[in-house]
Amino acid sequence: MAWTSKSLLSRNYESPVMKIVIPGGSGQVGQLLERAFKSSGDEVVVLGRNAADESMRWDGIGLGSWTRHVDGADVVINLAGRTVNCRYTEENLLEMKDSRVDSTRVIGRAIANSVSPPKVWLQMSTATIYSHRFDAANDEATGIIGGNEKDTPAYWARSIEIAKAWELELEKASVPQTRKVAMRTAMVMSPDKDGVFDVLCGLTQRWLGGRIGSGKQFVSWIHGQDFVNAVRFLIENESLSGPVNLAAPNPLPQAQFQSELRKALGVGFGLPAMKWMAEIGAVFMRTDTELILKSRRVIPGRLLESGFGFQFEDWRSAVAELESRR
Repeated sequence: MAWTSKSLLSRNYESPVMKIVIPGGSGQVGQLLERAFKSSGDEVVVLGRNAADESMRWDGIGLGSWTRHVDGADVVINLAGRTVNCRYTEENLLEMKDSRVDSTRVIGRAIANSVSPPKVWLQMSTATIYSHRFDAANDEATGIIGGNEKDTPAYWARSIEIAKAWELELEKASVPQTRKVAMRTAMVMSPDKDGVFDVLCGLTQRWLGGRIGSGKQFVSWIHGQDFVNAVRFLIENESLSGPVNLAAPNPLPQAQFQSELRKALGVGFGLPAMKWMAEIGAVFMRTDTELILKSRRVIPGRLLESGFGFQFEDWRSAVAELESRR
């Protein structure tokens, strides 16, 4: 029987709730998790640079009073890292790498120093680690880790280097009592304001939701509810460690992805954008075309093999549900 949201652990509420620490949890994904765990009665501590409580304040680099929350926690979910929605300048790429590697390293130090270390450490990673490809989908067992692919800009390899360094830092952490999982996550879709889905909807409603480039590049995504349920599943399933893909089972070409989005929004037309047009638009939007031109064809092999069931396997059903709540 597949594991679904209906088969979440039936908690005995006479038992202690979980304490979950989420470094870098102030963004869309962190808010999704915080709401979900709090609704289940769990204690959630979000660590951030601007936390009101000094004991929850951290810089992602050094140890501090925040480590008291890690010691004795059941779960750490590290989401910290500079946003990738920016121009890929040398300065920004360096900040992206350092913010990920440094925060992962210091979480490892905090866990190693704990008297009562957490049982599991879920570390955010990225589906971008895989190769730009159109043929076969990338799962954890047979997927190709990307690099300098043919016919792609050389600087795209920097994203792969960052992802590999990120996961290597997790692998190096000496925390023998704590299970480690690298969550290779696709775009998380939720109706939250300023999230990925909200931004895509805004562009589409301005008739900017057409094919980009060839439109054949694959888009990998995961519905926010499935992401939350997958995180719960990873916490509960002690047999899972190492890299795990968090993506819906059915990635689809960008042209089809946008077509389904337009239908859900009732928008009849979307202006197509040639590659050079996308490059100009990315400059004005202060982002990078790798985010929309790289073919990310990623499937959740280990989750499916372990019995996890998705509520939203295909984009059509996911986008309809998301738009109904936006």
